Amino acid sequence: MTTVVPTSEEDPALAVVRFTSELAWADAGPEAAEEQVSRLCLEAQESMVMGRWLDLASLMLTSADLMFAKVSDKDVECIFTVICNLVTKPESLDEVHEMAKLISGKIIQQPNDKPALRLKILFNLYNLLENPYSRFFVYMKALNLALSGKVTEHILPSFKKIDSFLKEWNIEIKDKRELFLGIANVLKENKSSSKDSFKFLTKYLATFSGEDAYTMGEAKEEAVRTIIEFVKAPDMFQCDLLDMPAIGQLEKDAKYALVYQLLKIFLTQRLDAYLEFQTANSTLLKSYGNNFFVVLSFSSLVHEDCITKMRLMSLVDLGSSGSGQIPYALIRDTLRISEDEVEMWVVKAITAKLMDCKMDQMNQVVIVSRCTERVFSQHQWQTLRTKLATWRGNIANVISTIQTNKVTEEASQGVQGLMTR
Repeated sequence: MTTVVPTSEEDPALAVVRFTSELAWADAGPEAAEEQVSRLCLEAQESMVMGRWLDLASLMLTSADLMFAKVSDKDVECIFTVICNLVTKPESLDEVHEMAKLISGKIIQQPNDKPALRLKILFNLYNLLENPYSRFFVYMKALNLALSGKVTEHILPSFKKIDSFLKEWNIEIKDKRELFLGIANVLKENKSSSKDSFKFLTKYLATFSGEDAYTMGEAKEEAVRTIIEFVKAPDMFQCDLLDMPAIGQLEKDAKYALVYQLLKIFLTQRLDAYLEFQTANSTLLKSYGNNFFVVLSFSSLVHEDCITKMRLMSLVDLGSSGSGQIPYALIRDTLRISEDEVEMWVVKAITAKLMDCKMDQMNQVVIVSRCTERVFSQHQWQTLRTKLATWRGNIANVISTIQTNKVTEEASQGVQGLMTR
């Protein structure tokens, strides 16, 4: 396969036009091909002389699909490097943005055909752009291409830089929503950590605050999805979802109220409440059919897994609300387990880093030194403030005592020195 490398003084853009037009008209016969190639090259030259860079880009992209099909990956990358470099020519940012839209739109037209190569070309285009919003636009195209073409692993590393990207792009709320939801979808498709996907879902929901009911309603399905992700995750035991307006709107929603109720049970109640909920609503939940389970994946919840998670969260709740000591019998009754299983569940909670404690087998109690809070609302902040104030007072008393003892010791040493003389 011939590599597109200019060997004369011909402009690289003109060389690409000549190469692609010869490729496109190769089957038309020598005379027809020569006529069309000459016409296209002349049109390209006119666009270059007149500074019509958008027209030139459009002309060069005419045979883009043919290039991906008939040219080697190396040559395709070379051709698109020349095409993408056109965005550095115009002085108008609006024209640059239109060119970025045109080029990226052509690249993503066939997402399942060489998606990794297409993604690489989009990243090259991104790096050539100076306008922050144009960069954001191309990044979103890359995000969607990675998802559609099932090459999400190539875009995952960029998620670590999202905070710095957001500062650079300075985008509006609606764009942030599109970004956060897109990243969450990529992470879900890639089967990455459920915590990572959940993190961006909550970022998405956090952008809905104070909007009208219609706008807030846009977040309903993702709010339900976020709740389900939290309930399903075996390693997530704390969140602030109940404080989010996008979640709160579900409480009185005829369609999704049960999902909100389930979240509230997991964050504020114990195992018995979950078992009562499941018994009372199992038949009703099934009746939602496609409107609920299929679309929102509620059916992916496994009852046994929910019980396991609720037992751990109930144990944590016992440690948080008690006097620092939990009788074995109370754990047994609350978790609905046998006496022989009590210590096993305490070890599970310790392993999950939900609590720090010691088991007093002689007195049949668990002595708790720390527990993870399921929610961290105003009450928890107030408790933390009280503890910090107490610790500060204790430290001040210790310092005062040390200083008093130091003065006393120095005075005593002084008196002993006088007596010696």
